[in-house]
Amino acid sequence: MTIRPTFLAATAAILLAGSALPAMAVTLRYANQGDLKSLDPYTVNETTTNAHLGHVYEGLTRRGKDLAIQPSLAERWEISEDGLTWRFFLRKGVKFHNGNAFNADDVIFSANRVRAQGSNFQTRVPTNAEFVKVDDHTIDVKLKSPNPILNSQWDTWYILDKEWAEANNATGPTPASATTPSYAALNANGTGPFKIESHQPGVKTVFKSNKEWWDKAEHNLDEIVFTPIGSDATRVAALLSGEVDVIEPVPLQDIQRVNSSANAKVLSGPELRTIFLGMDQTRDELLFSNVKGKNPFKDPKVREAFFKAIDIETIKSRVMRGLATPSALMIAPELFTFSKDFERPKYDLEGAKKLLADAGYPNGFEVGMDCPNDRYVNDEAICQAVVSMLARAGIKVNLMAQPKAQYFGKVLKAGNYNTSFYLLGWTPGTFDSHNVLHDIEGCRDNPQSSRGESNLGNYCNKKHDELTDKILVETDKAKRDQMIKEAFQITVNDYGYIPLHQQALAWGVSNKVKLSQRADNSVLLYWAKKE
Repeated sequence: MTIRPTFLAATAAILLAGSALPAMAVTLRYANQGDLKSLDPYTVNETTTNAHLGHVYEGLTRRGKDLAIQPSLAERWEISEDGLTWRFFLRKGVKFHNGNAFNADDVIFSANRVRAQGSNFQTRVPTNAEFVKVDDHTIDVKLKSPNPILNSQWDTWYILDKEWAEANNATGPTPASATTPSYAALNANGTGPFKIESHQPGVKTVFKSNKEWWDKAEHNLDEIVFTPIGSDATRVAALLSGEVDVIEPVPLQDIQRVNSSANAKVLSGPELRTIFLGMDQTRDELLFSNVKGKNPFKDPKVREAFFKAIDIETIKSRVMRGLATPSALMIAPELFTFSKDFERPKYDLEGAKKLLADAGYPNGFEVGMDCPNDRYVNDEAICQAVVSMLARAGIKVNLMAQPKAQYFGKVLKAGNYNTSFYLLGWTPGTFDSHNVLHDIEGCRDNPQSSRGESNLGNYCNKKHDELTDKILVETDKAKRDQMIKEAFQITVNDYGYIPLHQQALAWGVSNKVKLSQRADNSVLLYWAKKE
């Protein structure tokens, strides 16, 4: 065989040219079952959205791979002896993506914005906390009463650029129920390790590495391309073919298939999120029911009947394929010492029927149910199983399952809690019981307070709230744990909620990618390295 000189010359030219070119850009492609609708960091308090936006925006604090609190936009902080003043020393030399300097004015602006009407993050900052500018890089937060966990959720209270927000008519948060996107919903300007290059809701969002980031990058990525893929089969196929590098979640039925493939693996582990059912216990008449003139869920017998009619072991084995931990409480056992002392009531269909009859509903009744279909692991399938189980007790449930953007816009505060019966998941942002007791189980009866912001059905017990307030300021751990136990017992006795389970983490990751997995299910690609 004769090799022509012209071919050799051409090949050499290509190789020489290639050696002179910069290294190929590293692009990581990520797919999730749900969409990233709004870029406004105060629209929806939801782990997946918070994780997306955590590549772009930053808080005064952040959490490490072990969930420990670390300094971020605040280098350090001090607490006065009486616990009523926290002083935060802000990091100098930090720039927003548009070049504006980060300073105390941005923190004060963000503190007001996050507590404004339309925000889904009002519990991040106490309503009565006063933010005082000491100088451009020092802030005092003055409290009415001590709050030892004040900054425990500030890793996802993201700081906005005051000047940018004012220039673009984005001084107010974008509510989840908004039908017209605001400037802040379609554009972003943070201080984080990635910038938003383009955002097409429902289609694609492109993140570019911020080469001017103030910290040292732990990733080697130039670009992240996020694409929502709602179809389980399509999402898995994209991972196995190499079309995407990371997917979340891996459908439970496909875990073995992914692990046995040559191209990818499943990162798995226990998650701290509790999946539960809630009921409207505040309206005098349910919005979605054939019962008129009264609200069946105000009767604890009805709530107990719903609880006992649900066969949690069947949901675990058939719907979740064994990858769920049934829960007696509204918090994961890893987060509360005395969780082991609580036992979930047994499935009891005949007992449920008797309770309904005793409550005046021998033939059951009809009620609507809201459920996301792209947010939690097998969320719609769980709801369908609940519908079937309640039917055996004589309850006809009309299920409305829809994408999370529409679901949250309907059931959250911005949608006026427009639900009668719903499925939701919750990971306490503080990783502490107080968050659950205050945000989920607290009475939603004071418009000046952020208590109960995510208590969609407004379960309410004043003794519970009194304990919650004492728990916040108690520094003796043994006493505090006993009070937490007492508060949870009140909710259990009231059948205030129906906790279902903690789901398992299941991320599909290409063998070319190394990625750390956090127990809160935040997919944080600024810790990813791709070959």
